[in-house]
Amino acid sequence: MSNNIQGLSLIGGQPVRGNGKPFQAFDPGRNEAIGPDFHAVDAAQVAEACVLAGAAFDAYRATSDHERADFLDQVAAQILALGDALVERAMAETGLPRARLEGERGRTVNQLKLFAELLREGSWQDARIDTALPTRTPPRPDLRLRFVGVGPVAVFGASNFPLAFSVAGGDTAAALAAGCPVVVKAHSAHPGTSELVGRAVVEAVRQCGLPAGVFALLTGSGHGIGDTLVRHPAIQAVGFTGSRSGGLALMAAAAARPQPIPVYAEMSSINPVVLLPGALTARGADIATGFAASLTMGVGQFCTNPGLVLGLAGPDLDRFAQAAAEALKPVAAGTMLTPGIAGAYQRGEEQLAGQPGVEALLRGESGGCQGAPSLFRTTGAAFLANHAMSAEIFGPASLLVACRDLDELLAVLEGLEGQLTATLQLQDEDEADLAAARRLLPTLERKVGRILANGFPTGVEVSTAMVHGGPFPATSDGRSSSVGTAAIQRFLRPVCYQNLPRALLPPVLREPNERGVWRRRDGALTRN
Repeated sequence: MSNNIQGLSLIGGQPVRGNGKPFQAFDPGRNEAIGPDFHAVDAAQVAEACVLAGAAFDAYRATSDHERADFLDQVAAQILALGDALVERAMAETGLPRARLEGERGRTVNQLKLFAELLREGSWQDARIDTALPTRTPPRPDLRLRFVGVGPVAVFGASNFPLAFSVAGGDTAAALAAGCPVVVKAHSAHPGTSELVGRAVVEAVRQCGLPAGVFALLTGSGHGIGDTLVRHPAIQAVGFTGSRSGGLALMAAAAARPQPIPVYAEMSSINPVVLLPGALTARGADIATGFAASLTMGVGQFCTNPGLVLGLAGPDLDRFAQAAAEALKPVAAGTMLTPGIAGAYQRGEEQLAGQPGVEALLRGESGGCQGAPSLFRTTGAAFLANHAMSAEIFGPASLLVACRDLDELLAVLEGLEGQLTATLQLQDEDEADLAAARRLLPTLERKVGRILANGFPTGVEVSTAMVHGGPFPATSDGRSSSVGTAAIQRFLRPVCYQNLPRALLPPVLREPNERGVWRRRDGALTRN
């Protein structure tokens, strides 16, 4: 497998030059374009990839759990085999440092392996058996349920995670594990990185003897390709990480189809951090240092950066504000992912700074592709009166809200949109902090997907219990997660088999239970 980037898409297991307009990648650190030329695919090429995915679906979903697990392991191995070429190209296309991208490569490989482990364990199919009761009145038939893949899935690469949320990232891994072919729309900000990873997946498809339509990579800029992809009748679900406007456009396209399909879009979150009084008194300075590090991680270009901080007005909150500003002051401006993202960040800063009742505690010097941290302050009353203050600013900017009392702080939380995370900074042995937290928890449980105590929201563990999702607009469907093994559920649907002969049943529902998979028989979990 060559590491030479050719500017090509991948359809049917073959490199394909797009029939559309040419474009180039961009190095935000050097502020210059990077070759080679890439060519956008046209509508006919999108359709070809989708038709091939549809044709591959039945054969691919019929593979055993172990065969798909081996395939995911092979994808991981092929990504590692790319070596430094992958990291160096991603550095050039994103401005991200080597250590960050090497860590992200490890995360990408590990989540592929995590889904492989899930497949080998087998309980993902949620097999259920209600045995026949022929003497009951009325008689009960033999009923058996399992989950199957929904069909080909369209995945959109994310700008801020060129590996872990892109071509072979979490959405792709979950869909492939579920038995669904994947058609990826590469993000136009890192097309070379995407081509390298795409070729690794294609090689894994070849090594495992799978139908070539199991995976495709489509390259291009603009919204037309994505709209065409989502509207194709072969596509049965969509995974997206990006802006609210982009996610809403895909949701509208999916809903307008003759057969509407689900779009699992992660779109917008400001991740409130609540500073309870006991914690502020005991360790306000330490919290301020941790907050500054979390806010500026990745130049604030994580969906979990803490963009909102809430506390009760008073001397302790004043000291926190001063300490946070001091901790942010020496942080230099960092290179942002694209000129467009940097420009949007700078406009967001200006708009927040211009809101009535907002005070700038720190304004860094941002310009070009550089984003510097900023910290603003307002009152709870001003925040409640102005919805514009709750808008996400994608970058290292945050707003501190000084609330009159706990009632006002709770009102601020109640007024927020859905969020990915919320954090409680509290003292475990402080009864007043615990009582306040108990009062806030019901609201937080309605508003967010992950509630943290005494940490910061950046850093999303890839594990079985992780939830990376939340009520709209954090995601388009708050019942799901895009990280962890629960992510597979987005691309599955239940099928019930009534009175089918054993020879026609899928293996997981047959007797005896040869794999010893956990199943729910007549309501009880068993390996029988």
